[in-house]
Amino acid sequence: MTDATSRFGPAAIGARLRRLSEVIDEDAGRIYVELGIDFQQRWVGILEQLALHGSLSVSELASYLGIRHSSVSQTRRSLEESGLVRSDVDPVDARSRRLRLSPLGKKLVRRLEPLWEALNAISIELNAEAGNVVEALDRLDRALQKATIYERMRQKLSSEPGVGTSKKTARQQGPKRPRALV
Repeated sequence: MTDATSRFGPAAIGARLRRLSEVIDEDAGRIYVELGIDFQQRWVGILEQLALHGSLSVSELASYLGIRHSSVSQTRRSLEESGLVRSDVDPVDARSRRLRLSPLGKKLVRRLEPLWEALNAISIELNAEAGNVVEALDRLDRALQKATIYERMRQKLSSEPGVGTSKKTARQQGPKRPRALV
């Protein structure tokens, strides 16, 4: 089967990134299963940061990882359910929780560190083979920080006639181009 998103080129950036993320996470997951380790790839960043810093709030983790607070909160719950992380009320801010590795979490991180080092080495090889895709992702990240897709779309809707028109008006304007899959 061919990749239908590839025919959309840049219009499918989001779809391609999601697909690549799924492939990477699934392959890492297969490795954990083969090693008999009950582990989810989405836990890596939080566990690494807790191993590095000790105790962190959800907000601090979100900031370090560059992801949303809600994503860290969801992952925190699954980590607590698995017994890898413990959380306590922050003594400075009772509205916040401080997370730390449990003894089981510390033991698992020690077991996984050699595997993560190997995965990092493979990532470096893949980045080189792909022509420094990380640099391109950094440029994409900076471009989105300048103006989000939402902001860009609002600008396009306000400045280009016909963009965002009704279906009837669109039919009158002629044939459609392939739909973007952002």
